[in-house]
Amino acid sequence: MTTGVIFDIKKYAIHDGPGIRTTVFFKGCPLACRWCHNPEGITVTSERIYHPERCIGCAECIQICPRKVMTQTPQGIISDLSRCEWCRTCADSCPADAVEFVGQKVTVAEVLRQIEKDVAFYDESGGGVTLSGGEPLMQSEFLLELLDACGGLDIHRTVDTTGYADAGLIQAVAQKTDLFLYDLKLMDPARHRKYTGVSNEIIMHNLKLLAQKDARVQVRIPILPGINTDAANIDQTGEYVSALPGVEDISILPFHNSARGKYGRLGLECISPDIRLPTDKQLKDIAKRLDGFGLQVKIGG
Repeated sequence: MTTGVIFDIKKYAIHDGPGIRTTVFFKGCPLACRWCHNPEGITVTSERIYHPERCIGCAECIQICPRKVMTQTPQGIISDLSRCEWCRTCADSCPADAVEFVGQKVTVAEVLRQIEKDVAFYDESGGGVTLSGGEPLMQSEFLLELLDACGGLDIHRTVDTTGYADAGLIQAVAQKTDLFLYDLKLMDPARHRKYTGVSNEIIMHNLKLLAQKDARVQVRIPILPGINTDAANIDQTGEYVSALPGVEDISILPFHNSARGKYGRLGLECISPDIRLPTDKQLKDIAKRLDGFGLQVKIGG
């Protein structure tokens, strides 16, 4: 039975495609964007998170851990994860949910059971399921089988993607997908590599391929002051997207820093803590500039 690794299933989502949706977050991403809102989705493996603000100091986790990974200190509990067996005993025993593991292996059937619970909401609102991440294309077999299963139930299917994948996979996914939410972060390949860790050449190629195959695509641009908000990048984006056959919708997504605390809990360094929040004026100016290319521009998801 095909399995995948996910880190969340979000019910009643309203910003991940049309209508009311269930969003499944796949674990693993080939990019390392400096502004990533879901750092728990970067690696495909399970991760352990400690919430010191929740800890009540009962030391239950220390006592029950078979490998004695944890130690009580004045600053809280510290862990030597190099010795951890990922048995999840500490999380299961914690009365305050101060320890959790992010990332679980699931079957298509298990995820489908969660999705099916909300079919009535999809039917009433024109919604469906959105497969997001991380990057769902990294788990291709699991993704394709889940898309088939949802299609068999006539559930609208959206894939939220960076587009960084093999062109053959993109085409296979397109045959089973009703809508792509497609990230377009930066037009210059060198700047794209600087801020995401990869060039955008594959991403641009696959976006053009989807447009040529008459796939329904909504382009999404994260608005990151000081990174991609300069007039040259916005104009290049507008010119490129407006030339794609059938692609008219574009959403601009304002950066927010609500994920900053996740980095510390995951033991990761937030590599762009100084990215500013865009102002309303910046968002309106960018929307107006893109509108000049004949695009239907929306601020937000």
